[in-house]
Amino acid sequence: MSDQSHKGHCFCGAVQFEVKGAPVFQGYCHCSDCRGWIGAPVHAATLWPKDNFKFTKGDDNVHMYAKTPNSERRSCKTCGSHFMVNHPGMGMVDILASTMDGYQFKPAMHIFYGEKMIAMKDGLPKFAKMPKEFGGSGDMLPE
Repeated sequence: MSDQSHKGHCFCGAVQFEVKGAPVFQGYCHCSDCRGWIGAPVHAATLWPKDNFKFTKGDDNVHMYAKTPNSERRSCKTCGSHFMVNHPGMGMVDILASTMDGYQFKPAMHIFYGEKMIAMKDGLPKFAKMPKEFGGSGDMLPE
């Protein structure tokens, strides 16, 4: 694991966290669940091993909502901002890239592009759902 660490927080700062190492995935998620949760047409996702994540302040101020057992979405009880999703079955957490201070988001692909609201012509691979290495079919869509 890299010694690199990234600090982040909710909108009001009541909840703060740190994640160490490097993400195992960086990309754009277009699924309807992410879009509905964050209220945006696309989600800048970063996936990290769960053990690399820790709260540094306000862990008692975190609201958890699980529409499905696969995704435990976390937000701040004070300001309501969203900052991460725990994926228990994968042992990973998805931290919203925009919640980390100075983080340099480097997306490698689009996932759930078959559910997209907006087309993004950026030359990155576009998976209809998920790549095979993440349990999907690996089916691709044109840009």
